Amino acid sequence: MRNLRLIPAIAAPCALALGLFHALPAHAAEDDPRFTLRLGAMNIDSDNTLRGSGEIDGQAASFSEDFSLGGKEWEPRVDGLFRLGDRQRLIFDYFRYDKDRRETLDEGVSFGDASVPAGSFVKGELKYQVASLVYDYSLVDAEQFDFGLQLGAEYAKVSGKAYADLGDLYQGRFLDESTDGIAPVVGARLTFTPSEHWLINLQGQYLNTRWGSFDDYKGDLSRANAIVQYNFNRNFGIFAGYDWFKLDVDKRGSDGIVGLKQEFKGPLAGVSLSF
Repeated sequence: MRNLRLIPAIAAPCALALGLFHALPAHAAEDDPRFTLRLGAMNIDSDNTLRGSGEIDGQAASFSEDFSLGGKEWEPRVDGLFRLGDRQRLIFDYFRYDKDRRETLDEGVSFGDASVPAGSFVKGELKYQVASLVYDYSLVDAEQFDFGLQLGAEYAKVSGKAYADLGDLYQGRFLDESTDGIAPVVGARLTFTPSEHWLINLQGQYLNTRWGSFDDYKGDLSRANAIVQYNFNRNFGIFAGYDWFKLDVDKRGSDGIVGLKQEFKGPLAGVSLSF
């Protein structure tokens, strides 16, 4: 049943795209490539907050704790553009974050009758993926400036695992959670072409989990990015910029509410191929 709920979110932008292929003229602007693919990587830094509220022994309790996943990491980032006409585009974006962290106890610790030996550790893994496909229509299509609005579908998946080896006190996995879903996404884009070789692109997107199929998770996913691209010729260029994602969700259970807020941000760079 859950997979059936995903069909409308996937089918809507696909049906729209197919209709446009038949309805629009079979040519774009003469000077613009039909297809552009940007292959790059993002140097990701993250801010993370785990929060919760509920009752313990009949008393209301809440917490909010910031935590770190370690240093920055380079992760792949891909986006593509297919030009349907002078004002209409299909835009694809993909982002991934995969981080492992291990904390090891250098010295043993004792409290009461329990002890944790040196060498004990806690290991965690976080995986985060976002992919979107949107239809983009240019409300303003001037020679050096373009403003478009976007509507499409976005897929997101978050999974976390944690394992601990604390000697006789505890051994085993204490976290194994995963959720994914598809929801409609809205966005806007600004593109500047100040000269033949230079391009500046700004983009923002937003979705709410209530719009799609994210089970019991309630919240939103926001994204904004900016790139500056230099084209050596019609087919090849390089780009650099900055990307930012924010995930802010809560899940209600029988014992209360647990929430997670994560921000992924950092510079990006790569190459652009156009045909």
